Amino acid sequence: MKTDIPNNGLKTRKSLRSTIPLRARILVAAGDLFHKQGIRGVGVEAIAEAAQTNKMTLYRYFASKDELITEWVRGIVAHKEEDWKDLNAKHRGDPEGQLQDWSRRTAAKLRAMEERGSALGNAFAELPDPNHPARRVMKEHKLREHKRVVRLCKAAGFPDPAFSANLFTMMLEGAHSCGTCVGMRQIGEHLVQVVDLMVENNRQRQRAEQGQRTG
Repeated sequence: MKTDIPNNGLKTRKSLRSTIPLRARILVAAGDLFHKQGIRGVGVEAIAEAAQTNKMTLYRYFASKDELITEWVRGIVAHKEEDWKDLNAKHRGDPEGQLQDWSRRTAAKLRAMEERGSALGNAFAELPDPNHPARRVMKEHKLREHKRVVRLCKAAGFPDPAFSANLFTMMLEGAHSCGTCVGMRQIGEHLVQVVDLMVENNRQRQRAEQGQRTG
């Protein structure tokens, strides 16, 4: 989640309170503590203190810790949705270009995750209850992303769009499971290579089919 909260220690506590809305400050503080200590390792009191407020005030904005977690996850997902909107705007009418740009952006995120971990990946692991609202938000996001990739593969003319999208998804899911043995950076690089290879193979197939029709 993007924030303008400074981290150089030059601002006073009073100025921090005046520049950042309290609800946003609570979410930022929660995200920072979740990253450092894990979702289950952080209590509401610690989050309230880090946000420069108190437990009672926090509960005015979030009825429970689970609601706070869910809203934090929604913020991360909203940022990812904005990334998709940007991809659509920059590659309108060019599904192949959008797929290639998506793979490169994803690879950049995987490089960053290798150093600091995946917020959503960690949250998914810490929330095993399939009925937890935050887990449902994450699952719905993954389903939407997969459908987007299927549509792009179909628009690009891939022979089997669902198979291609499944392959990309397996690579991304595997990044979280095999991060220690392979490395997320390398998986990201492989994702770029696979997308580029499939795009180029598809272009060659289309040129060949066009040549056969005109020949």
